[in-house]
Amino acid sequence: MPNISLQVGVKALLYNTSRQFLLIKRSAKYSSIVDQWDIPGGRMEPGTNLLTNLVRETSDETGLTIAYQPILLAAQDIFTKDNQHIVCLTYLSRAKGVVTLNTDEAIDYKWCSWTELTRHKTLDPYFREIIRQVPLPLQKLLQPERA
Repeated sequence: MPNISLQVGVKALLYNTSRQFLLIKRSAKYSSIVDQWDIPGGRMEPGTNLLTNLVRETSDETGLTIAYQPILLAAQDIFTKDNQHIVCLTYLSRAKGVVTLNTDEAIDYKWCSWTELTRHKTLDPYFREIIRQVPLPLQKLLQPERA
C-alpha cells in the first residue's frame, strides 16, 4: 500500500432564519477551487472533537456561530493526487450572527435559497456532490415556508 496521509475535515452548510444558505468564495490560498463557491470548513485539529472543530472553523471563516446542534448530512471520501485521503464530514445547522469574512479564507459570500443552491453553476465539486445526495424529504424541509 502506498504511503497515504489520512486527514479528517468538517464543513458546515449554514442557513439563516429565512432558510437561505451561506456560500463563500474561497481566497487565492485555495488554488484548486479558485472562482468556485464552497461552504465554511477545514481540517480537524488533532485531539479535539468534531463539533469543536466545526464551531471553530465556522467562527474563524465567517464570524458566525452555530445556533443549534448540527445534523450530520454526509461523510465523504476525497482522494487527492498528492497521496492524501481526506474524510470530510458535512453538517447542517442554523447560523446566528453577522457574516464577517476572514479574507485569508474567503473573498466573498452570499446567501441563497435551496433552489438557487442546487442550480448554482460554480460550486466546489465535492460540495456539489453532497447537495445531489440530500434526500428529497430533507430537501423539502429546507425550502422556505410558503405564506
